[in-house]
Amino acid sequence: MAASTIKVNLLFSIFSLCLFVNACSSEVLTDVDATNSKEEQDCGCSSLNRENLVKNKDEVPFDQHPGEGQDETSAAKVQDARPPEHEIGDNDGPELNPALKYSSEVNKNSKRWNEMVYIEGGTFTMGIDRAIIPLDGESPSRRVTVDSFYTDIYETTNSEFMRFIQATEYLTDAERFGDSFVVEIALSEETKKDIVQAVAAAPWWLPVKGADWRHPEGPDSNITKRLNHPVTHISWTDANEFCKWSGKRLPTEAEWEYAARGGLENRLFPWGNKLNPNNDHMANIWQGTFPTTNTAEDGYIGTCPVNTFKPNRFGLYNTIGNVWEWTSDRWSIQHTNDSVKNPTGPQTGANRVKKGGSFMCHESYCYRYRCAARSQNDEESSAYNLGVRCVADHLPEDATEIQHPR
Repeated sequence: MAASTIKVNLLFSIFSLCLFVNACSSEVLTDVDATNSKEEQDCGCSSLNRENLVKNKDEVPFDQHPGEGQDETSAAKVQDARPPEHEIGDNDGPELNPALKYSSEVNKNSKRWNEMVYIEGGTFTMGIDRAIIPLDGESPSRRVTVDSFYTDIYETTNSEFMRFIQATEYLTDAERFGDSFVVEIALSEETKKDIVQAVAAAPWWLPVKGADWRHPEGPDSNITKRLNHPVTHISWTDANEFCKWSGKRLPTEAEWEYAARGGLENRLFPWGNKLNPNNDHMANIWQGTFPTTNTAEDGYIGTCPVNTFKPNRFGLYNTIGNVWEWTSDRWSIQHTNDSVKNPTGPQTGANRVKKGGSFMCHESYCYRYRCAARSQNDEESSAYNLGVRCVADHLPEDATEIQHPR
Protein backbone atom coordinates (compact mmCIF):
# COMPACT_ATOMS: atom_id res chain seq x y z
CA MET A 1 0.00 0.00 0.00
CA ALA A 2 2.86 2.35 0.91
CA ALA A 3 4.59 1.56 -2.38
CA SER A 4 1.42 2.35 -4.33
CA THR A 5 1.06 5.64 -2.50
CA ILE A 6 4.67 6.57 -3.24
CA LYS A 7 4.15 5.69 -6.92
CA VAL A 8 1.02 7.82 -7.15
CA ASN A 9 2.74 10.72 -5.43
CA LEU A 10 5.72 10.40 -7.76
CA LEU A 11 3.51 10.41 -10.85
CA PHE A 12 1.61 13.42 -9.54
CA SER A 13 4.90 15.26 -8.90
CA ILE A 14 6.14 14.50 -12.42
CA PHE A 15 2.82 15.65 -13.88
CA SER A 16 2.95 18.88 -11.85
CA LEU A 17 6.54 19.49 -12.94
CA CYS A 18 5.55 19.04 -16.60
CA LEU A 19 2.73 21.56 -16.19
CA PHE A 20 5.14 24.02 -14.56
CA VAL A 21 7.77 23.65 -17.29
CA ASN A 22 5.13 24.00 -19.98
CA ALA A 23 3.74 27.13 -18.32
CA CYS A 24 7.21 28.66 -18.07
CA SER A 25 7.96 27.84 -21.69
CA SER A 26 4.67 29.32 -22.80
CA GLU A 27 5.37 32.45 -20.80
CA VAL A 28 8.80 32.90 -22.36
CA LEU A 29 7.60 32.25 -25.88
CA THR A 30 4.32 34.17 -25.73
CA ASP A 31 5.62 37.09 -27.77
CA VAL A 32 7.45 34.78 -30.18
CA ASP A 33 4.49 32.54 -30.91
CA ALA A 34 2.16 35.47 -31.38
CA THR A 35 4.39 36.84 -34.09
CA ASN A 36 5.35 33.76 -36.08
CA SER A 37 2.14 33.89 -38.12
CA LYS A 38 2.75 37.56 -38.91
CA GLU A 39 6.43 37.48 -39.78
CA GLU A 40 5.86 38.70 -43.34
CA GLN A 41 4.12 41.90 -42.23
CA ASP A 42 6.22 45.02 -42.11
CA CYS A 43 5.78 48.59 -40.92
CA GLY A 44 7.57 49.69 -44.09
CA CYS A 45 10.64 51.24 -42.42
CA SER A 46 13.07 49.30 -44.62
CA SER A 47 11.24 50.50 -47.75
CA LEU A 48 11.86 54.18 -47.08
CA ASN A 49 13.83 54.89 -50.20
CA ARG A 50 12.99 57.79 -52.50
CA GLU A 51 12.92 55.34 -55.39
CA ASN A 52 10.14 53.27 -53.78
CA LEU A 53 7.34 55.79 -54.31
CA VAL A 54 4.10 55.45 -56.22
CA LYS A 55 3.27 58.57 -58.24
CA ASN A 56 -0.28 58.73 -57.00
CA LYS A 57 -0.97 57.57 -53.44
CA ASP A 58 -4.64 57.16 -54.35
CA GLU A 59 -3.61 54.22 -56.53
CA VAL A 60 -2.86 52.21 -53.40
CA PRO A 61 -5.66 49.73 -52.53
CA PHE A 62 -8.27 51.19 -50.17
CA ASP A 63 -7.55 48.72 -47.38
CA GLN A 64 -3.95 49.86 -47.21
CA HIS A 65 -4.75 53.50 -46.52
CA PRO A 66 -4.47 54.47 -42.86
CA GLY A 67 -7.19 56.69 -41.48
CA GLU A 68 -9.94 55.61 -43.88
CA GLY A 69 -13.05 53.99 -42.51
CA GLN A 70 -12.08 54.67 -38.91
CA ASP A 71 -14.59 55.10 -36.13
CA GLU A 72 -14.71 58.37 -34.18
CA THR A 73 -12.48 57.04 -31.40
CA SER A 74 -9.79 56.00 -33.84
CA ALA A 75 -10.01 59.31 -35.65
CA ALA A 76 -9.55 61.14 -32.35
CA LYS A 77 -6.45 59.09 -31.60
CA VAL A 78 -5.05 59.93 -35.01
CA GLN A 79 -5.65 63.60 -34.35
CA ASP A 80 -3.87 63.26 -30.99
CA ALA A 81 -0.69 62.29 -32.81
CA ARG A 82 -0.09 65.95 -33.67
CA PRO A 83 1.28 68.04 -32.16
CA PRO A 84 3.00 65.98 -29.46
CA GLU A 85 2.82 68.68 -26.78
CA HIS A 86 1.48 66.18 -24.22
CA GLU A 87 4.64 64.13 -24.58
CA ILE A 88 6.92 66.78 -23.12
CA GLY A 89 8.93 65.56 -20.14
CA ASP A 90 9.77 67.37 -16.92
CA ASN A 91 13.26 68.23 -18.13
CA ASP A 92 12.22 70.14 -21.23
CA GLY A 93 11.83 73.47 -19.46
CA PRO A 94 9.67 76.31 -20.77
CA GLU A 95 8.87 76.63 -24.43
CA LEU A 96 11.61 78.46 -26.28
CA ASN A 97 11.21 81.89 -27.77
CA PRO A 98 10.71 81.16 -31.51
CA ALA A 99 13.13 84.00 -32.30
CA LEU A 100 15.88 82.05 -30.53
CA LYS A 101 15.21 78.66 -32.12
CA TYR A 102 18.42 76.75 -32.87
CA SER A 103 20.59 79.66 -31.68
CA SER A 104 23.70 79.56 -29.51
CA GLU A 105 21.59 81.16 -26.76
CA VAL A 106 19.38 78.07 -26.71
CA ASN A 107 22.33 75.71 -26.36
CA LYS A 108 23.98 77.79 -23.67
CA ASN A 109 20.97 77.22 -21.44
CA SER A 110 20.09 73.67 -22.45
CA LYS A 111 21.07 70.56 -20.53
CA ARG A 112 23.91 68.46 -21.95
CA TRP A 113 23.14 64.83 -22.79
CA ASN A 114 26.72 63.89 -23.68
CA GLU A 115 27.14 61.15 -21.07
CA MET A 116 28.90 57.87 -21.76
CA VAL A 117 29.50 54.62 -19.92
CA TYR A 118 32.45 52.24 -20.21
CA ILE A 119 31.43 48.80 -21.44
CA GLU A 120 33.96 46.13 -20.55
CA GLY A 121 34.55 43.77 -23.45
CA GLY A 122 33.42 40.17 -23.34
CA THR A 123 31.78 37.28 -25.17
CA PHE A 124 28.03 36.94 -25.67
CA THR A 125 25.45 35.13 -27.75
CA MET A 126 24.49 37.32 -30.70
CA GLY A 127 21.36 36.70 -32.75
CA ILE A 128 18.79 33.98 -32.16
CA ASP A 129 18.43 30.38 -33.35
CA ARG A 130 14.66 30.42 -33.71
CA ALA A 131 14.38 33.44 -36.01
CA ILE A 132 11.19 35.41 -35.51
CA ILE A 133 11.64 37.32 -38.78
CA PRO A 134 13.82 34.94 -40.86
CA LEU A 135 14.09 37.32 -43.82
CA ASP A 136 16.00 39.75 -41.60
CA GLY A 137 18.86 37.33 -40.94
CA GLU A 138 18.33 37.13 -37.17
CA SER A 139 19.75 33.60 -37.03
CA PRO A 140 21.83 31.65 -36.31
CA SER A 141 22.94 32.52 -32.81
CA ARG A 142 26.71 32.69 -32.53
CA ARG A 143 29.32 33.43 -29.90
CA VAL A 144 30.81 36.86 -30.47
CA THR A 145 33.59 38.63 -28.61
CA VAL A 146 33.93 42.41 -28.56
CA ASP A 147 36.65 44.62 -27.09
CA SER A 148 35.88 47.24 -24.46
CA PHE A 149 34.38 50.54 -25.60
CA TYR A 150 32.42 53.58 -24.43
CA THR A 151 28.82 54.12 -25.48
CA ASP A 152 26.36 56.98 -25.19
CA ILE A 153 23.90 56.41 -22.37
CA TYR A 154 21.21 58.22 -24.35
CA GLU A 155 20.13 58.43 -27.94
CA THR A 156 21.43 61.65 -29.49
CA THR A 157 19.08 64.48 -28.54
CA ASN A 158 17.89 67.39 -30.63
CA SER A 159 19.95 69.73 -28.45
CA GLU A 160 23.18 67.74 -28.93
CA PHE A 161 22.65 67.50 -32.68
CA MET A 162 21.96 71.24 -32.75
CA ARG A 163 25.47 71.88 -31.40
CA PHE A 164 26.89 69.92 -34.32
CA ILE A 165 24.87 71.93 -36.84
CA GLN A 166 25.88 75.25 -35.29
CA ALA A 167 29.56 74.32 -35.30
CA THR A 168 29.72 72.92 -38.83
CA GLU A 169 26.71 74.32 -40.75
CA TYR A 170 26.19 70.75 -41.91
CA LEU A 171 23.16 70.03 -44.10
CA THR A 172 21.43 66.72 -43.41
CA ASP A 173 20.35 64.50 -46.28
CA ALA A 174 16.72 65.40 -45.58
CA GLU A 175 17.61 69.06 -45.99
CA ARG A 176 19.65 68.43 -49.13
CA PHE A 177 16.89 66.40 -50.79
CA GLY A 178 14.20 68.74 -49.49
CA ASP A 179 12.03 65.98 -48.03
CA SER A 180 11.90 63.07 -45.63
CA PHE A 181 9.46 60.31 -44.69
CA VAL A 182 6.73 60.83 -42.08
CA VAL A 183 3.87 58.54 -41.07
CA GLU A 184 0.57 59.97 -42.31
CA ILE A 185 -1.27 60.20 -38.99
CA ALA A 186 1.39 62.57 -37.61
CA LEU A 187 0.78 65.16 -40.33
CA SER A 188 -1.53 68.16 -40.25
CA GLU A 189 -4.25 68.42 -42.88
CA GLU A 190 -2.45 71.47 -44.26
CA THR A 191 0.74 69.47 -44.79
CA LYS A 192 -1.06 66.47 -46.27
CA LYS A 193 -3.12 68.32 -48.84
CA ASP A 194 -0.31 68.74 -51.37
CA ILE A 195 1.22 65.27 -51.01
CA VAL A 196 0.47 63.00 -53.95
CA GLN A 197 3.09 60.28 -53.50
CA ALA A 198 3.42 57.44 -50.99
CA VAL A 199 5.73 54.52 -50.31
CA ALA A 200 4.48 51.69 -52.50
CA ALA A 201 5.02 48.92 -49.93
CA ALA A 202 3.75 51.00 -47.00
CA PRO A 203 1.40 53.81 -48.05
CA TRP A 204 1.10 55.18 -44.51
CA TRP A 205 4.62 56.55 -45.08
CA LEU A 206 4.60 59.78 -47.08
CA PRO A 207 7.45 61.89 -48.49
CA VAL A 208 7.00 65.28 -46.85
CA LYS A 209 8.64 68.38 -48.28
CA GLY A 210 10.28 70.38 -45.51
CA ALA A 211 10.39 67.49 -43.03
CA ASP A 212 13.80 67.27 -41.34
CA TRP A 213 15.39 67.15 -37.89
CA ARG A 214 14.16 70.68 -37.10
CA HIS A 215 10.65 69.96 -38.40
CA PRO A 216 9.82 66.33 -37.55
CA GLU A 217 6.20 66.45 -38.76
CA GLY A 218 6.81 68.79 -41.67
CA PRO A 219 7.28 72.54 -42.13
CA ASP A 220 4.52 73.51 -39.68
CA SER A 221 6.18 71.66 -36.77
CA ASN A 222 9.25 72.34 -34.63
CA ILE A 223 11.36 70.93 -31.79
CA THR A 224 11.34 73.90 -29.42
CA LYS A 225 9.71 71.80 -26.68
CA ARG A 226 11.49 68.58 -27.61
CA LEU A 227 15.16 69.38 -27.09
CA ASN A 228 15.58 66.30 -24.90
CA HIS A 229 13.86 64.00 -27.39
CA PRO A 230 15.97 61.99 -29.83
CA VAL A 231 16.89 63.73 -33.05
CA THR A 232 15.05 62.19 -36.01
CA HIS A 233 15.20 62.21 -39.82
CA ILE A 234 18.85 61.20 -39.53
CA SER A 235 20.37 59.25 -42.42
CA TRP A 236 23.35 56.91 -41.99
CA THR A 237 25.56 59.56 -43.58
CA ASP A 238 24.29 62.18 -41.13
CA ALA A 239 24.80 59.84 -38.18
CA ASN A 240 28.32 58.99 -39.26
CA GLU A 241 29.28 62.65 -39.67
CA PHE A 242 27.80 63.59 -36.29
CA CYS A 243 29.64 60.80 -34.47
CA LYS A 244 32.96 61.74 -36.09
CA TRP A 245 32.51 65.39 -35.16
CA SER A 246 31.78 64.31 -31.58
CA GLY A 247 35.04 62.37 -31.35
CA LYS A 248 33.07 59.14 -31.52
CA ARG A 249 31.95 56.62 -34.11
CA LEU A 250 28.97 54.46 -34.98
CA PRO A 251 28.83 51.12 -33.15
CA THR A 252 29.25 47.86 -34.98
CA GLU A 253 26.13 45.71 -34.89
CA ALA A 254 27.89 43.38 -32.46
CA GLU A 255 28.82 46.26 -30.11
CA TRP A 256 25.29 47.60 -30.29
CA GLU A 257 23.69 44.26 -29.40
CA TYR A 258 26.24 43.52 -26.67
CA ALA A 259 25.51 46.88 -25.02
CA ALA A 260 21.74 46.63 -25.52
CA ARG A 261 21.55 43.22 -23.85
CA GLY A 262 23.20 44.63 -20.74
CA GLY A 263 24.84 41.35 -19.81
CA LEU A 264 21.70 39.21 -20.16
CA GLU A 265 22.01 36.12 -22.37
CA ASN A 266 19.34 34.76 -24.72
CA ARG A 267 16.60 37.20 -23.82
CA LEU A 268 14.11 38.89 -26.11
CA PHE A 269 14.43 42.31 -24.49
CA PRO A 270 17.16 44.13 -22.54
CA TRP A 271 15.33 43.31 -19.28
CA GLY A 272 14.12 39.75 -19.97
CA ASN A 273 11.43 37.90 -21.89
CA LYS A 274 8.26 39.63 -20.69
CA LEU A 275 7.40 42.79 -22.62
CA ASN A 276 5.64 44.43 -19.66
CA PRO A 277 6.88 42.79 -16.45
CA ASN A 278 4.54 43.52 -13.55
CA ASN A 279 2.45 45.47 -16.09
CA ASP A 280 5.17 48.12 -16.32
CA HIS A 281 5.91 49.64 -19.70
CA MET A 282 9.62 49.38 -20.42
CA ALA A 283 9.88 50.96 -23.88
CA ASN A 284 8.22 53.42 -26.23
CA ILE A 285 6.46 51.33 -28.88
CA TRP A 286 3.08 51.33 -30.64
CA GLN A 287 -0.04 50.14 -28.83
CA GLY A 288 -3.40 49.79 -30.50
CA THR A 289 -4.02 49.05 -34.19
CA PHE A 290 -1.18 49.78 -36.56
CA PRO A 291 -1.07 52.07 -38.51
CA THR A 292 -4.31 53.88 -37.68
CA THR A 293 -4.63 54.00 -33.89
CA ASN A 294 -1.94 54.42 -31.25
CA THR A 295 -3.57 54.20 -27.83
CA ALA A 296 -0.35 55.47 -26.20
CA GLU A 297 -0.65 53.17 -23.19
CA ASP A 298 3.06 53.71 -22.57
CA GLY A 299 2.45 57.45 -22.37
CA TYR A 300 3.71 58.47 -25.81
CA ILE A 301 2.42 58.62 -29.36
CA GLY A 302 5.62 59.96 -30.91
CA THR A 303 9.13 60.08 -29.48
CA CYS A 304 9.74 60.41 -25.75
CA PRO A 305 12.55 62.14 -23.82
CA VAL A 306 15.74 60.10 -23.99
CA ASN A 307 15.84 59.44 -20.24
CA THR A 308 12.36 57.89 -20.15
CA PHE A 309 11.83 54.32 -18.87
CA LYS A 310 14.28 52.23 -16.89
CA PRO A 311 17.85 51.81 -18.14
CA ASN A 312 19.30 48.37 -18.78
CA ARG A 313 21.95 46.79 -16.54
CA PHE A 314 24.69 48.77 -18.28
CA GLY A 315 22.81 52.02 -17.60
CA LEU A 316 21.64 52.60 -21.19
CA TYR A 317 18.23 54.13 -21.89
CA ASN A 318 15.84 53.25 -24.72
CA THR A 319 18.01 50.71 -26.49
CA ILE A 320 14.79 49.38 -27.93
CA GLY A 321 11.85 51.50 -29.03
CA ASN A 322 11.74 55.29 -29.38
CA VAL A 323 13.94 55.58 -32.52
CA TRP A 324 15.93 53.22 -34.70
CA GLU A 325 19.69 53.51 -34.21
CA TRP A 326 22.25 53.18 -36.99
CA THR A 327 25.27 50.87 -36.87
CA SER A 328 28.41 50.88 -38.99
CA ASP A 329 27.77 47.40 -40.47
CA ARG A 330 26.68 46.86 -44.03
CA TRP A 331 23.58 44.71 -44.43
CA SER A 332 23.75 40.96 -44.91
CA ILE A 333 21.47 38.12 -43.84
CA GLN A 334 24.21 35.48 -44.03
CA HIS A 335 26.07 34.79 -40.78
CA THR A 336 28.59 32.17 -39.74
CA ASN A 337 28.03 29.74 -36.88
CA ASP A 338 31.66 30.14 -35.90
CA SER A 339 32.79 32.15 -32.92
CA VAL A 340 34.13 35.53 -34.08
CA LYS A 341 35.88 38.52 -32.53
CA ASN A 342 34.99 42.15 -33.29
CA PRO A 343 32.94 41.45 -36.45
CA THR A 344 32.34 44.46 -38.67
CA GLY A 345 29.97 43.03 -41.27
CA PRO A 346 30.56 42.62 -45.01
CA GLN A 347 32.94 44.94 -46.85
CA THR A 348 30.47 45.81 -49.60
CA GLY A 349 26.76 46.57 -49.84
CA ALA A 350 24.51 49.57 -50.36
CA ASN A 351 22.48 49.33 -47.14
CA ARG A 352 23.42 49.67 -43.48
CA VAL A 353 22.10 47.86 -40.40
CA LYS A 354 19.85 49.67 -37.94
CA LYS A 355 18.84 48.26 -34.57
CA GLY A 356 16.38 48.68 -31.73
CA GLY A 357 13.05 49.38 -33.39
CA SER A 358 11.07 52.55 -32.72
CA PHE A 359 7.90 54.08 -31.32
CA MET A 360 6.21 52.90 -34.53
CA CYS A 361 6.94 49.22 -33.96
CA HIS A 362 3.93 47.00 -33.23
CA GLU A 363 3.96 43.25 -32.74
CA SER A 364 1.60 42.67 -35.65
CA TYR A 365 3.61 44.72 -38.16
CA CYS A 366 7.17 45.28 -36.97
CA TYR A 367 8.18 43.03 -34.10
CA ARG A 368 11.68 44.41 -34.18
CA TYR A 369 11.87 45.95 -30.74
CA ARG A 370 14.03 43.00 -29.63
CA CYS A 371 17.77 42.69 -28.99
CA ALA A 372 18.34 40.26 -31.87
CA ALA A 373 16.04 42.06 -34.32
CA ARG A 374 17.52 44.07 -37.14
CA SER A 375 16.57 46.03 -40.24
CA GLN A 376 18.23 48.16 -42.89
CA ASN A 377 18.09 51.25 -45.09
CA ASP A 378 20.36 52.84 -47.63
CA GLU A 379 22.85 55.45 -46.47
CA GLU A 380 20.77 58.45 -47.58
CA SER A 381 17.39 57.35 -46.20
CA SER A 382 15.89 59.49 -43.44
CA ALA A 383 12.63 59.14 -41.56
CA TYR A 384 10.47 60.26 -38.66
CA ASN A 385 11.70 57.38 -36.47
CA LEU A 386 15.38 57.18 -37.41
CA GLY A 387 18.09 58.47 -35.05
CA VAL A 388 21.56 57.70 -33.71
CA ARG A 389 23.60 56.67 -30.66
CA CYS A 390 27.40 56.86 -30.77
CA VAL A 391 30.27 54.88 -29.23
CA ALA A 392 33.96 55.60 -28.78
CA ASP A 393 37.22 53.74 -28.20
CA HIS A 394 38.37 56.48 -25.79
CA LEU A 395 36.31 58.94 -23.78
CA PRO A 396 36.01 62.24 -25.74
CA GLU A 397 37.17 65.39 -23.91
CA ASP A 398 33.74 66.96 -23.53
CA ALA A 399 31.89 63.75 -22.65
CA THR A 400 31.02 62.87 -19.05
CA GLU A 401 31.71 59.32 -17.91
CA ILE A 402 28.96 57.72 -15.83
CA GLN A 403 29.45 54.56 -13.80
CA HIS A 404 26.82 52.01 -14.76
CA PRO A 405 24.76 50.62 -11.90
CA ARG A 406 25.72 46.96 -12.27
